[in-house]
Amino acid sequence: MAKWGEGDPRWIVEERADATNVNNWHWTERDATNWSSDKLKSLLLGLIVENEEGSCEVTEVAKVEGEASINNRKGKLIFFYEWNLKATWTGVSKAGVKYTGSIDVPNLSDENDMEDLDISVSLNKDEPETPLTKLMRTKGADNIRQVLGSYVGYLKTEFTQGMILPTANGVAKTTTSQSKAKLNKTQISSSGSTVAPINTGVKIPTCKFSMREKFLTSPADLYRVFLNQDMVQAFTHAPASVDGEKGGKFRLLDGNVFGEFTDLVPDEKIVMKWRYNNWPAEHYSTISMTFKDRSSETELKVDCRGVPDNEEDRTKEGWKRYYFEAIKQTFGFGSRLY
Repeated sequence: MAKWGEGDPRWIVEERADATNVNNWHWTERDATNWSSDKLKSLLLGLIVENEEGSCEVTEVAKVEGEASINNRKGKLIFFYEWNLKATWTGVSKAGVKYTGSIDVPNLSDENDMEDLDISVSLNKDEPETPLTKLMRTKGADNIRQVLGSYVGYLKTEFTQGMILPTANGVAKTTTSQSKAKLNKTQISSSGSTVAPINTGVKIPTCKFSMREKFLTSPADLYRVFLNQDMVQAFTHAPASVDGEKGGKFRLLDGNVFGEFTDLVPDEKIVMKWRYNNWPAEHYSTISMTFKDRSSETELKVDCRGVPDNEEDRTKEGWKRYYFEAIKQTFGFGSRLY
């Protein structure tokens, strides 16, 4: 028998009050099936695409069959998920004629890349042919692929919180995933990271600052840029999920940035909880954007509170490059920077 203090450190428990999974050595598993089922339904339901022929919306998610789980072994997270999805879409032509059809996704799995996902869109047999079917098979399928990709991102960030525990010396190991599902990892800055944050329960020092920028457009048009999913995807050049309502959530730049809209005053103000993916778990900054009409241009003031001290420069640079400059270049709202 080893002397006190000389045993294998994997079994030393006195430095943790709860003596739980010290050094993350033991295998732990978390069932993500129910959470995933609800998340998949919420992401798909209400998805809308439209063009000059009319609009289509996912109006029912009839089947979410499968399972999901996350395993932690030696500080590494391993993801397993396999889903068979069926949904109903409803289309309305410009003439007001309604159509219904179905969507089948049989192979949403950690073994398949998102680009290999099978998305089958069909029109109900008793319905007359319509160009809206093509809309759903092209733009609709692309948007479905994007929101299902965001499900994988949510699974790796939201649901995994707390699975990697602090070790005996108070330092948590970095999480990694062995899932084969791959998302494009567009970084919001050169120092960015897509590693899931660790919740150590430590209070962090924060700062506040303000930025101002002018855009050659109206307050209404600039306001819409931040809340419209298609426009966000256009200026970020990456998949995004944006619910532009009060209480709606957003996730962009392939999950590197996400949050929630907490207050909206049309064409005047947007307040949101905002964070980088690798900030400490559950820590959000508060971003308040006000839109001022300056005759031929709009002045945008961005007030940031609760940004971690060591993230101030990165956050400022990220907003200037991936919001201000990108919006101007994409939509032609350019004006001088100052």
